[in-house]
Amino acid sequence: MAEKGGENMENNSADDAVPGRIEQVLCQPCSSKDKQTEADVFCSICDEFQCTDCSNIHKTYAFMKNHELVNAKDIKEKPVSFDMKGLDQCDQHHKDLEFFCEDETQLCCSTCAIVNHRKCHSVVEIRMIAKRSESTRSQLKVKLQEIRKKAETVVQYTKSSKERLNKDVKDVTVKINRMRDNVMKMFDDLEISVAKDAESFQTETVDKLTRKQTDSEKHVADATTSLETIDNVHQKGTPSQQFILEHRMKKQVDELSSNVDKECQRLETVTVSFDFDETLKLPPLPISYFVPGQLTLKCFLSEDVEPIAPVDPIVKLTKITSIDLKQTGDDVNELLYSGLDFLPDGRLVTVDNENKKCLIYNEKLEKVGSYPLSYIPQSVVAVSEEEVAITSSNEYKIDFLRVSKFNDITLNRTCWVKKKYASICMKDGRCFVVGTVDYTRPVRMVSLSGEEKDFSINFPNKKYPVGASACTYIRNSDKVVVTDRYEHTVYIYDIKSNTRVIVKDDQISEPRGVTVGPSDCILVCSKGNSIVQISQTGRVLSSYKLDMKYPRRLCVSNDKSVIAVTNSATGGMKLQLLRITL
Repeated sequence: MAEKGGENMENNSADDAVPGRIEQVLCQPCSSKDKQTEADVFCSICDEFQCTDCSNIHKTYAFMKNHELVNAKDIKEKPVSFDMKGLDQCDQHHKDLEFFCEDETQLCCSTCAIVNHRKCHSVVEIRMIAKRSESTRSQLKVKLQEIRKKAETVVQYTKSSKERLNKDVKDVTVKINRMRDNVMKMFDDLEISVAKDAESFQTETVDKLTRKQTDSEKHVADATTSLETIDNVHQKGTPSQQFILEHRMKKQVDELSSNVDKECQRLETVTVSFDFDETLKLPPLPISYFVPGQLTLKCFLSEDVEPIAPVDPIVKLTKITSIDLKQTGDDVNELLYSGLDFLPDGRLVTVDNENKKCLIYNEKLEKVGSYPLSYIPQSVVAVSEEEVAITSSNEYKIDFLRVSKFNDITLNRTCWVKKKYASICMKDGRCFVVGTVDYTRPVRMVSLSGEEKDFSINFPNKKYPVGASACTYIRNSDKVVVTDRYEHTVYIYDIKSNTRVIVKDDQISEPRGVTVGPSDCILVCSKGNSIVQISQTGRVLSSYKLDMKYPRRLCVSNDKSVIAVTNSATGGMKLQLLRITL
């Protein structure tokens, strides 16, 4: 059989075995000298079968003293080296890995050991410690088996999810077709029923009209006959005959006139029509305006499978500073900040709903500017470096205020609108996204010039009073987020696909304020004294406990590094800044 180095080893073949003959393995060093000597041992390091004389060299040289010799009778054939496919080669020097540095837990070739690890205290030959690896090998096998099992679980679960998704998509079509068939049957039944009633009405009315027509035709014939008689007597009769006829016909003519007058007074125009209710009239608008249904996309984790680590980064919050909101000399009521937003330079602008004010705070939460308002403000948004927009709950308008770098606040202009708006945020440089008050479409668009427009979203037919809902907009994915305070729900609407994700979770209680955080995650105020982080797919990622009761409004700085939050706890109003880290 072929060996490493081109040497040959002579063995008695099993095919040549003769009963009573003992198989012999020859000494390889002796064979190279054309000597036929039986091997007594096998050296795994030398990779040779050797007789006793040849193996004595291991006692002569110190570097060979650690070679392991095994009785040749225990090994019928020289072990064949396993092809490691380069795994036993040094990546840097492409030499055999022979050493292991226990200080740095690294495999080394001879060059690595001399050049890179000469200062290390424990560099040993791999063959000397190889047997120690049995426990490590066992641990690796256990871990790999666990990894394989988990990966197989993911494969099976994803296959199942794909099958479920395919079925759900087909079921959507089946459900719509079934509804269409039901609707068509309803219209078929409606057609039969309405046609039957119309025909019955027609038969009855036609009979009545026919009788009236017949009577009138008789009146026409009687009048015609009487006219002919009068003409004949007038032309051919004597004066006495004419006199008699006039007196005889006067009564008949009066009776005929009376009958015809009655018929004329009862003239009727009979029509039949069918009108649909207003809710069933379909105007020439896109399907998204009147589609009688809602496609809902929802992602959730199976209870039977361990959750896979989320791709979305988890937001971590650390308190920077906090102030208690107290009444000052010109405050009539306790402060209630119903809206707040960061200016591009880091200053914080707020609106005090109870005392009708717009206020400016610096990064240390020191009040540096104030402006009185003539109406009850609801929310505020930074439009540019020196301009903010404020909504009102008692007036149909949006005010634009100038905020100078020196914290002077003045009214720039007012846009009058047709609806009342509460929450407000920027959609882009030309348009706002606003939350409506007592209107069936909870979110709308308003341009900076005051032009109002609805989203092409199939919203549920529900009105929100002041304080029951808030909204925000995710620009990168074109999504609108709406909170429903009393349903304890957050809705994520995808404008492009006109679909929505419904988010309900034990950590979300009476959600109010909502904003967009780092990586376009959604941050929501929850009554449970916390800020809840939600992914765009509707997964609740984390919850941060606040040291304030009933958080109400929050906003994030332009660089997504700081979050401001305020609350609505009577006697415990606060304003806080928190540092955002991922």
